[in-house]
Amino acid sequence: MGESNTRLSRFSIRAKRTNLYLLTIVVVLCSIFYIIGFYQNSTGTIVSGNNPGEFSRQSCPTTRINTTRETHLDFFPHHRAEDLPPSPVAMARERHFPPCDSELSEYTPCEDVRRSLKFDRERLVYRERHCPERSEVLKCRIPAPYGYRTPFKWPESRDSVWFANVPHKELTVEKKKQNWVRFHGDRFSFPGGGTMFPNGADAYIDEIGKLIDLGNGSIRTAIDTGCGVASWGAYLLSRDILAVSFAPRDTHEGQVQFALERGVPALIGIMASIRLPYPSRAFDMAHCSRCLIPWGKYDGLYLIEVDRILRPGGYWILSGPPINWEKHWKGWDRTAEDLKAEQSGIEAVARSLCWKKLKQKNDLAIWQKPTNHVHCKLNRKVFKKPPFCQDQNPDKAWYTKLEDCLTPLPAVRDIKEVAGGRLANWPERLTSVPPRISSGSLTRITDEIFREDTVLWKERVAYYKSFDYQLAEPGRYRNLLDMNAYLGGFAAALVHDPVWVMNIVPVQAEIDTLGAIYERGLIGTYQNWSEAMSTYPRTYDFIHADSVFSLYKHRCEMEDILLEMDRILRPEGSVIVRDDVDMVLKIRSLMDNMQYTTRIVDHEKGPHQRGKILFAVKQYWTAPEDSQGTKNIS
Repeated sequence: MGESNTRLSRFSIRAKRTNLYLLTIVVVLCSIFYIIGFYQNSTGTIVSGNNPGEFSRQSCPTTRINTTRETHLDFFPHHRAEDLPPSPVAMARERHFPPCDSELSEYTPCEDVRRSLKFDRERLVYRERHCPERSEVLKCRIPAPYGYRTPFKWPESRDSVWFANVPHKELTVEKKKQNWVRFHGDRFSFPGGGTMFPNGADAYIDEIGKLIDLGNGSIRTAIDTGCGVASWGAYLLSRDILAVSFAPRDTHEGQVQFALERGVPALIGIMASIRLPYPSRAFDMAHCSRCLIPWGKYDGLYLIEVDRILRPGGYWILSGPPINWEKHWKGWDRTAEDLKAEQSGIEAVARSLCWKKLKQKNDLAIWQKPTNHVHCKLNRKVFKKPPFCQDQNPDKAWYTKLEDCLTPLPAVRDIKEVAGGRLANWPERLTSVPPRISSGSLTRITDEIFREDTVLWKERVAYYKSFDYQLAEPGRYRNLLDMNAYLGGFAAALVHDPVWVMNIVPVQAEIDTLGAIYERGLIGTYQNWSEAMSTYPRTYDFIHADSVFSLYKHRCEMEDILLEMDRILRPEGSVIVRDDVDMVLKIRSLMDNMQYTTRIVDHEKGPHQRGKILFAVKQYWTAPEDSQGTKNIS
């Protein structure tokens, strides 16, 4: 036992000595490495005392790695807009994006008449959108006609258009007795007449106002089918009613183009085989004045589509054949029996949709859509057609085929409840939370997000105006386009300016917000920016593109979107692009080669943000003078 204790004691003493030796060696080595490291750093780079931005270097062995530490840290941003590199020197414009031939000055790629002749004429399908194949897309810039002039300012533009901008006199002859348009000197004038209102649109609207209330703010958005030169929509604007007018590109040469030059919202469009590019429950009022749409045919297919886009409780107004046929049948060059049968067919379709005929007075007839479908579901036992649509997205409206079924309204708990939610009257409607948001129908968008977005865009538009003085000047711009509108905040921030904004919700957008935009009392349409828009060249004075190029960076060529923007922008019009800095630099490089004056500025939150803002102004240029004898595509 004693011998064992002695051995343990000796082992413990040896272990302690070993640990002491190791500790001494570690201390010595650490001291050596510290001295070496101090020596190396003292012979590295030092800051010159004269200028902190300049460095003097001492010679160091090439095998050593130097680390530099400045005495003063630099917290200034080094990616401000003014610090960004200039656009790379480009080749001549003519080689990159040359002007197109002068005969293309009115080219509408997806409504090109020559291409349309390849398609079926039944139900006018050939006049729908038929876009060129990728290999057919033009890589040139559409010219304005020689002599093009900046349009008149609103409201003068409602009544006057320069002849040089729309050089077509056909309607002055064809519609002379109906007071559509007149020509004198260097301009057209628009007396406000129409086929069914030769005494003027204002007097015609007054007659409508005697049948339904147009002045209490309950009617804000409207659609005019087969609009002519859009005088109905033009004269509604003074009553705070915003109408989208549409008509096909047909034998009535330039009718939609005239509307746009007048400063009235309009698109090229037709009711044929696909849905109109608007969400369900969008419009408070729909109108047809001798629009030549066969409402009673095809099992009421076109009235079913009007029902889809009409808001619960909305109105449909019809004037012209067959309304008041008893008085007009001889002048319409049709038999009384034929007209009576047509009206009976329309009345039957309207009843099958559960519409109520409110009034018929003289040449006007007005129906009203129900506020919910409680009774309509019960009367399907009487009206077998149209049945309610099943498993259908009522807002899907981009190349979506028309269906002969009734779009069901959102369910209600009470027969007095408005399906989808009751809307505030205008102007409170603009800032009230849209029912699609308050009900939770739009995923990931809350009441708070909506309110914050409204405030945000007021700040952003104020920031824009501090750089774009033309945007800040009342009346300088009239027709505006927002290529990626989200909740319509940009348009809402401009509501007190004498402008209108076409709000686009791209079909590739993660959330379909167009219905909510309409619930704010604003207008818009769906669009795929991989294709051309259904409008004429030189439609817009101003284009806003928020994150559009990031959205489409893997879907199409950036230059194709820019060429389409150039096509639909007027000479001396402006563009604002906000996007990631890398995207903005590429865009500026291209636009500098398309005869634009460009400038990049920082995000409104400051230079530390990756997002930058590009301001661009299209320079004035036109087709050469000797091209005026060339026939335009029509």
